[in-house]
Amino acid sequence: MSQNNRKSQYRDFTSGNISRQLTKLAFPLMATSFIQMAYNLTDLAWVGRLGSESVAAVGAMGMLIWMVNAIALFSKISAEVSIGQSIGIKRLDKAAIYASHTTTIAIALGILFSAIFLAQPHLFVSFFRLSPSISLEATNYLRIISFSIPMLFMILNFSGIYIGSGRSDIPFYYNAVGLILNIIIDPILIFGLGPIPALGSSGAALATTLSQLVVLILFIWHLKRRDGVFGHFPFLTTLKASYSKNIFKLGFPVAVMNVFFSIINMSLVRIASIHGGHLGVTSQTTGGQIEGLTWNTTEGFATALGSYVAQNYSANKIDRTKKAYAFTLKLLLSLGVVLSGAFIFYGAEIFSIFIPEKDAYMAGGDYLYILGISQIFMMLELTTQGMFNGIGRTAPPAIISMIFNAIRIPFAMLLASHMGVNGVWWAISITTIFKGVILTIWYQFTLKKIEKRNRVIESLK
Repeated sequence: MSQNNRKSQYRDFTSGNISRQLTKLAFPLMATSFIQMAYNLTDLAWVGRLGSESVAAVGAMGMLIWMVNAIALFSKISAEVSIGQSIGIKRLDKAAIYASHTTTIAIALGILFSAIFLAQPHLFVSFFRLSPSISLEATNYLRIISFSIPMLFMILNFSGIYIGSGRSDIPFYYNAVGLILNIIIDPILIFGLGPIPALGSSGAALATTLSQLVVLILFIWHLKRRDGVFGHFPFLTTLKASYSKNIFKLGFPVAVMNVFFSIINMSLVRIASIHGGHLGVTSQTTGGQIEGLTWNTTEGFATALGSYVAQNYSANKIDRTKKAYAFTLKLLLSLGVVLSGAFIFYGAEIFSIFIPEKDAYMAGGDYLYILGISQIFMMLELTTQGMFNGIGRTAPPAIISMIFNAIRIPFAMLLASHMGVNGVWWAISITTIFKGVILTIWYQFTLKKIEKRNRVIESLK
């Protein structure tokens, strides 16, 4: 493939208008995040018509899949940063090798975790301490959704490859196709149509699995074209120590941070179940999906920021990374004020869209009210995490996240013993505020060290 044709498959962000480039990169990522959220909300909206117990079953397993998603970030983040930095130094050959390595790792991990869940579904369902009928429904859901896990790993990895290449539009297009398909077949498989039997919540799992399969096929088709990204790189390769070491360095802290986060949240769901019954589980799982309005908006921009900074940082263009961070913060914090206000003042009304039972949406309204207070700080944390990822220092966000997420467990137990299930929500909200503030301060110190180092290097030239 000629150099010009290969260059058309990626984008160079080391020169040009910062706000325009960052926005162009971020909006498809935001849209992709919203598509993933819409996947989940579509399931919840239809499953909500089956009753709050079905929502609790699907929501609890959703927390488990969230943990799997966190593990899959190992290869995704590694692909984003390593490929972005390779492009920044004009080494497309290294970018292709990294793409093969992360894909090989994603395939292996996906098959491993799918086999684990299929072998012992009852072991994982029992953690949530659900009633027998809800546990049975959750087990059936997990058996089916487990078949989609290898697809999830590969889709996230391929998304990371395209994002690192500056082509965030490709994941958006293909995930949009999956969403449309999911919206069409979800109610058919849940409630039945003609000769198709009603499968209940298991139908939601099957719809998601089939939709993910279509998305994966589209990714493979595009990557295997003659003009595919990085010259038609192989999906499976023999792992080389030097590349694997850097992938581990980049991806492991992020994966551990997110896995730990998901485990903490599963533990919080268990505490919510003890103090609030199945309505407590429903409030946190469904409320968390609604909260995705701010989470996914921020994550889309933070991911774009990380990819953007990776190219400019490796090209030693620190001023461009600082301007990108400032632009992103101003935009997201302005939006955060609006979304926080919606959660605080209209939480119950928003929740009722998905679950029409009064007791459920009133309890969910309390969740959104309390979490609405800390949304801006959550956005601050994720945006700063994107900066750390871009400069290849993924450990600081992991350290801050793991410390304060761990504190949530005893804090939630203490507050819940005095305030009921709302104490769990306050524990989440208060620790989120601390994470956002402390991580931002840490980044400012890191930035000063980088600038000081660069001044020393320049003085020696």
